[in-house]
Amino acid sequence: MELARHLSLFLCAFLFIPIQTVFSDAGTIGINYGRIADNLPSPPQVVQLLKAQGITKVKLYDTDSTVLSALSGSGISVTVALPNEQLSAAAASTSFTDSWVQSNILPYHPKAMIEAIAVGNEVFVDPKNTTPFLVPAMENVYASLSKYDVASSIKVSSPLALSALQTSYPSSSGSFKPDLIEPVIKPMLNFLKQTGSYLMVNVYPFFAYTGNTDTISLNYALFRDNSGNKDPNNGLLYKNLFEAQIDAVFAATAAVGFNDVKIVVSETGWPSKGDENEAGASTENAAAYNGNLVSRVLTGGGTPLRPDEPLNVYLFALFNEDQKPGATSERNYGLFYPNKEKVYDIPLTVEGLKNAPNMTESKTQVVAGQTWCVANDKAGKREIAGGAELCLWRGRG
Repeated sequence: MELARHLSLFLCAFLFIPIQTVFSDAGTIGINYGRIADNLPSPPQVVQLLKAQGITKVKLYDTDSTVLSALSGSGISVTVALPNEQLSAAAASTSFTDSWVQSNILPYHPKAMIEAIAVGNEVFVDPKNTTPFLVPAMENVYASLSKYDVASSIKVSSPLALSALQTSYPSSSGSFKPDLIEPVIKPMLNFLKQTGSYLMVNVYPFFAYTGNTDTISLNYALFRDNSGNKDPNNGLLYKNLFEAQIDAVFAATAAVGFNDVKIVVSETGWPSKGDENEAGASTENAAAYNGNLVSRVLTGGGTPLRPDEPLNVYLFALFNEDQKPGATSERNYGLFYPNKEKVYDIPLTVEGLKNAPNMTESKTQVVAGQTWCVANDKAGKREIAGGAELCLWRGRG
């Protein structure tokens, strides 16, 4: 695309994320493959695209047979989903989850490498009030996996929106909404601990920024803030909002007695287009956010609170989806257009990072393997005020 070629001319620097020579303890990058569109390529074509891009992990929002069949034998690990609409039935009886596993898991696994099941999605904000069914449904799904002897290879979890947090700023003060803690948060975290699973969290710095442009710097949201923000409670320095949001969840889990829970970021992304009131939605900013995020994840290390735990992240999303309702941004999170052309060009693998054009702060000097950066000259204030925490909660849709 002409736009992608144009963007490649703007590989310059406001913030530089070091790319270490040795990629030790690196995290993983996967991608969400949503299909709310009428113009997407066929599943076999999508699998070929994923393989061509070096993507080895994909997350679905259902268990579509054509998609799972296409993924069979591809070597791509898959997270599938049991939709919110089925939580009530799944919670009511293992006879339902037995049948669901028989129909949606056993015919494909392990040839289709199903590594996890997302039971519901952002259930706490589901307008149909499916929260009471969540943990019983997770337990029954796990029981059915155990019955068919596949529980050891398939994790069971549920993606959490940051709206589950009562407090998110500063990160060390992160806490869950009190009305969720006893009925669902503690039982869910206990289930994850007992089954050796992890908490899925959907993290969107875009919403924090666009709702609080007076207090949140665009550089901070796009991984371009060298000075960062210090947590007043523990002195930890945060150079990007993404890690601050994750550590707020870590603090919240620790506050209810689960200090060792692991987190997988089941969704994160930045739209390449938005409505007038969606500040920061642009192709340049989307390239900066996702490009810098990939670099951050694949170069190793964790968050300031959990520095030794690599980050495992699923980008949202593979394609722009033309039939998604809501704001313009909802239809423009894709890394690819439906014709498989890139919306913008960023590396998605370690090899891609090593081969990417890189520059130091001196625009005339190129140092291979040192930085990945994308130009954007729109920067706001550096500070984050307590009032920003409301928007840190928001999730998509």
